[in-house]
Amino acid sequence: AATTAVEEEEVPLYGGGAAPHVAPAAPPPAKKVGLHALRRMYESGEPLSVLTAYDYPSARLADGAGADVLLVGDSLGMVVLGQDDTTEVTVSQMVHHCQAAARGTRRALLVADLPFGAYLTPQAAASNGVRLVKEGRADAVKLEGGVRAAEQVRAMVDAGLAVMGHVGFTPQSVAQLGGYRVQGRSAAEARSLLEDAEALQEAGCFAVVLEMVPAPVAALITSRLRVPTIGIGAGGGTSGQVQVFHDVLGLYDKMSPRFSHQFARLEGPMRAALGRYCAAVKRRSFPARRHSFGMSDAETRLLEDEFGPPPPPPAPPARAS
Repeated sequence: AATTAVEEEEVPLYGGGAAPHVAPAAPPPAKKVGLHALRRMYESGEPLSVLTAYDYPSARLADGAGADVLLVGDSLGMVVLGQDDTTEVTVSQMVHHCQAAARGTRRALLVADLPFGAYLTPQAAASNGVRLVKEGRADAVKLEGGVRAAEQVRAMVDAGLAVMGHVGFTPQSVAQLGGYRVQGRSAAEARSLLEDAEALQEAGCFAVVLEMVPAPVAALITSRLRVPTIGIGAGGGTSGQVQVFHDVLGLYDKMSPRFSHQFARLEGPMRAALGRYCAAVKRRSFPARRHSFGMSDAETRLLEDEFGPPPPPPAPPARAS
């Protein structure tokens, strides 16, 4: 039967299938976390929470959860694009994902990785770093490497960029390092890592990531620096921690690093919800009337006068015996 009222305002284009609820009051505008705010947290001893984010929904969720820093990491090559490592990621891909993440970020400082090969020279580092900020709308950029990357850091700082460093295990150099291996396990290696971190600090980095470093070494480096350290697989003695969005939520299927922790396992519930949708389509229980749009009786009659009455809805499939 034809509907008796136009339903254009009744069902929104998106979100129409949600259960009725009272919309919560809009939260007050969040104060943007900048370098001065991070510095105050660091100096007061407040740990810094950092999460990766790669698009609008992941950034919106991580930002709303209270992360101080969101990192658009080149790990997107693995957890988003399904690649084997991070080395295939391009600057253009980073710009694309930064733009999406920036739209979902209200409070956190948004940092973007310079991908492999994008900072071979100081000039290239500055040019590509500016692109991530100008086009990608990142607040800061990150690069891997210690002493060897100091000139690149200086060039980016001179260009007006905020720069985060990264030493220890550097994923872009996975082949050179012989695989996913802890760095700094000997006194000599630990001394070299400290020199790398200090070189980044002196070049102008506002923070340094320490990845897959023995906890005592990370604690030593943290105590010797005047800027925050962000640990991942580096123990609890750093100034903050970073984790990959997909690892925290149990959404990555290819590897689970020892240093990651699944605070939830959402793949199962998500797969189940998608399965319920597919099953509903097969048995024709979706879409229901409330998911559809109608016409006024007058317009329906005009259409039927020209083309005849609409065909009856298809019958649900017969149940298997």
